[in-house]
Amino acid sequence: MAQRKIIHVDCDCFYAAVEMRDDPSLREVPLAVGGEGGRGVVTTCNYRARAFGVRSAMPGSEARRLCPGLVTVPPDLARYRAVSQQVMAILREMTDLVEPLSLDEAFLDVTEVEAFRGSATLMARHLRERISQEVGITVSAGVAPNKFLAKIASDWRKPDGLFVITPEDIPAFVWDLPVEKLFGVGQVTAARLHAMGVKTCGDMQASGVEVLAGKFGKQGYRLFEMAHGRDDRPVVVSRVAKSVSVERTFSQDLPDRHACDTVMPSLVADLNLRLSRKGRHKPIHKLFVKIRYSDFSTHTLERVRDSVTEPEPEDFQPLLEELMPRTDRPVRLLGVGVRFRNDDAPVTQLRLFD
Repeated sequence: MAQRKIIHVDCDCFYAAVEMRDDPSLREVPLAVGGEGGRGVVTTCNYRARAFGVRSAMPGSEARRLCPGLVTVPPDLARYRAVSQQVMAILREMTDLVEPLSLDEAFLDVTEVEAFRGSATLMARHLRERISQEVGITVSAGVAPNKFLAKIASDWRKPDGLFVITPEDIPAFVWDLPVEKLFGVGQVTAARLHAMGVKTCGDMQASGVEVLAGKFGKQGYRLFEMAHGRDDRPVVVSRVAKSVSVERTFSQDLPDRHACDTVMPSLVADLNLRLSRKGRHKPIHKLFVKIRYSDFSTHTLERVRDSVTEPEPEDFQPLLEELMPRTDRPVRLLGVGVRFRNDDAPVTQLRLFD
């Protein structure tokens, strides 16, 4: 069995990052999202505010006491969800095995991904660059053989960092790791471990599984496994497929519709390859085409085509012609895809156009 390659991606101070992206004047001030009024609570804050001791879940009054110059803005969850969808769409272009944990973080299993010479480190670097360029926020990433270590790694060089733990690194890395870094170890459990003289994973290994199980029951076995850097939990994908699509951004704009016609066969071939893996038993309901012009305006058109089972380039031609009435307009990105009829079968979803 191949050694797992897991990436954990975590957006840096996500809500605050979106606010700073959309209002550059907020980048130079300590900023908190939430915390307004007498009883408001800080949802998140930027790193300037954190330098004063401001943190998530802190009452706004306390945050302003610590940081008198704190600027607060109300949360805009609809906007944050839209940005999250952009980020997750980029992740799903790398692999279908994406497990979102929240709006701002996700696990990816890239074990079988052949792009970037199969290097999870290069994949993580590419994802961070794309999200920075296309979404306008920074993300930190951790690369490791399992979910537990990947999540720790993503926090190791925050903000805007990348940290890699190879299989060979694990014994030395976990030996000095504080027990507070382990998943599920809060203040109470940490205090109980400290009372036993256990402050690091090395201490935990030395204690032995019997002692830990005697003190913590089933949790003791899990703590012992994590202390050795072991975690066999898979990346869990539970989405229902609604569409499959491919798109291509060109290093040089396609000059006209004729040039789009020439790349359509290869796009459709890629689409059918993904369909063979992800939508083999799902009936196609619609075809769609996406275009992004050189001025970055983006347009999508879809039509019902129930009878299509394996799309051909000519199936998309009428949509392209209708979507692109001006034949001489330069195109930066071209994409094609299909939408399925409603079906409750749980299969992985590849969402590039949401």
